[in-house]
Amino acid sequence: MHYLNDDITHFDFEAALPLLSDQRREQALKFKHALGRKTCAVAYLLLCEALRKEYGITEKPVFGYGEHGKPYILGHPDIHFNFSHCREAVLCVVSDRPVGCDVESIREYKESLVRYTMNEAEIKQIEQSSDPGETFICFWTMKEAVLKLSGEGIRNDIKTVLKGTEQIETVVNKEKKYVYSVVFE
Repeated sequence: MHYLNDDITHFDFEAALPLLSDQRREQALKFKHALGRKTCAVAYLLLCEALRKEYGITEKPVFGYGEHGKPYILGHPDIHFNFSHCREAVLCVVSDRPVGCDVESIREYKESLVRYTMNEAEIKQIEQSSDPGETFICFWTMKEAVLKLSGEGIRNDIKTVLKGTEQIETVVNKEKKYVYSVVFE
């Protein structure tokens, strides 16, 4: 299930602090900027909401971390989740199978970044698009979601991440200027 908050501006970080686990509160407070603190807290609270609604779990989740840093919920190996955030939105996806997600702001792209991260077919689609920046962000979120599914994170061969066989859901919110992608194993 997808849980999304795209109204970060009005989120009350101070009011949220008591709702966070000690572990997550400590992590949120390490962020230098208010936006980072807010998105860290929002992601956790979205996960809490999902766990309550989907699984009836009301205790505050505590995380362990996999080899590449992908979090998992201690005591609940059968529940999979993934977070992502940008300036405009925070996304949390929860499932009974491994999942990866990414949300990014729609912005103008830099041709050097496109050439570094996209293969020739993707570059062609981006260049032929009526909105190249949006199309680039769609590809980027798909690639990052696939990498987060595996727990690898960004890697050097990012041009080859998409095989064309993945079942990826991509949503564009033009009004609020973000794109997100979700992929399940």
